[in-house]
Parts: sequence; C-alpha cells; structure tokens
Amino acid sequence: MKYVRILSGGLFLAAIAGCTANKTGIPALTESSDTAQVVTLTQTGCQFLETEGKDYQYKTQNEKDCKQINSKTLTERKQQFKPLQLKAGKYIFRVTNRDVPYELGFYLRGAGASGITLPKTSGGGLTTGTTQEYEITLTPGQYVFSCPLNPTPDYPIIVN
Repeated sequence: MKYVRILSGGLFLAAIAGCTANKTGIPALTESSDTAQVVTLTQTGCQFLETEGKDYQYKTQNEKDCKQINSKTLTERKQQFKPLQLKAGKYIFRVTNRDVPYELGFYLRGAGASGITLPKTSGGGLTTGTTQEYEITLTPGQYVFSCPLNPTPDYPIIVN
C-alpha cells in the first residue's frame, strides 16, 4: 500500500510503501504489495487541516456555526488553497474527525459539470475521534472534496 501524506504548512506529498508511524509521528517504510495509495486527511471545525495548511481552531457545536464562520472567512482562506495533485489510479482517503463534537462525513466528486461523468465516493458516520476510509479509483480530471455536514469548503484535486 502506498501512502500520500499531506502535511500542514503547505502541500507536501510523500509516496511511501506500506507506512507505519515512528516516534516522530512521521511514517516509516515497510513492505507491501497493495497498489492503493492512501491520502490521510484530518477534519476539525469547518476545515480539513492538511489542505488549508493552518489550523484555525474554530470551535463549533453544529453546522450552523461553520456556515457563519465560512461566510466571514472563506474568501481569504480560499486564496491559500493549492490543488492536491494526484495521478490516476486507486486511492483510499483515510479521514479522521479529530475534535468536532457532531457526526461528520466525506464527499469526493468531480468539479462542476464533470461531476456527472467522474467517479465519486461519500459516506458519514465520522463521530469525534473516529477514522473511516473511502476507496475510489480516480480518472483524469478535476475533483473537489468536502464535508457537507461540517460544512467545509470544496477543496480542489487535479488528477492527471
């Protein structure tokens, strides 16, 4: 299994074969024959940490809080988004609800009109402190991902 790790402070992708964490929290190499790549994402109030590069530490009790926060902050935050660049292939998006006190989900789909023809995946059940995996085979095109229950912005993905 290959891992794609997205780190806060900018977009940093590392393809690592069969990953386990070491003492520093950075994945260590292990052997694996699986071909799926894992993209690890962390949700907090109103955002995915890795794609924004900064933890704004928004405190929310429900989706209405995020709608209000996003109406005030999203224009400025979007200027910092950089598309996640991936190659076509099989992926597992491993999504964690770090500290949001209500159930979250994950929704990855084609951007704009390509949402009709590109593959998509979604699901819920992400309670506080839980992690779920969403498998998808990505074909070339432009995608976005978000959490409609949090709600987060639409974060861009470009697949070549």
